[in-house]
Amino acid sequence: MSTLIAAIRSLATYVAVSLYVILLGPPILVLALATRRPLTLYRVALGGVRLGLWLSGITVRVRHPEHIQRGRAAVYAVNHASNVEPPILYATLSALFPRLRVLYKAELRKLPILVRAVDLAGFVPLERGNRDQSLPAIERAAAALRDGNSFLIFPEGTRSRTGELLPFKKGGFIMALKGQAPIVPVAISGARDAMRKGSLIIHPVRVTVSFGEPVPTAGLDMEDREPLMTAVRGAVANLLQESA
Repeated sequence: MSTLIAAIRSLATYVAVSLYVILLGPPILVLALATRRPLTLYRVALGGVRLGLWLSGITVRVRHPEHIQRGRAAVYAVNHASNVEPPILYATLSALFPRLRVLYKAELRKLPILVRAVDLAGFVPLERGNRDQSLPAIERAAAALRDGNSFLIFPEGTRSRTGELLPFKKGGFIMALKGQAPIVPVAISGARDAMRKGSLIIHPVRVTVSFGEPVPTAGLDMEDREPLMTAVRGAVANLLQESA
């Protein structure tokens, strides 16, 4: 019975959020393009995220929000096990708008309205395995960091089917080193119970987002990349254990 209720709520969520995007997306995008003010897009997108979370019954608890770097650029490195995690993190980091960027998979550029919006917001697409595309993308992201913009990254590169922390990819860490920005370890737990890989049903659960102390990169270079990745991955693993 609970699965049937979750399926009905999921359908309502998909329909409502789709209508929200269809009705508000084009005019708000035109307005943002005309004024060159992406903050409008951020706020409207946040409304859509909050609508989806409310309809699906997902609630969010935030631990150690004092580690969010409101006054400086930082890279937020988060574990990944569910499709609901990106919108939850987007809402959790809303205090950083409009200086929050996302390093995202280039495949998402196939979505017509989305691609114009993310370009205006300064999000950076990354095509993993394509060195000719990924290196310039990382350079652009590092330049954005130096300009004071923060980035949200999922360093595992894909969702974990089991919830176990996967090995980290190096792209986001190269970006942080080039931008000399601290990396904030972030652990999100409970999201896999909300929506598992391969499933379209969203279950009403409580998700916990835990922020760790920033790991500095000032003065480090590319030779420090591996120890940096190890330190951040270890911090994320510890946060996951604490919130279990």
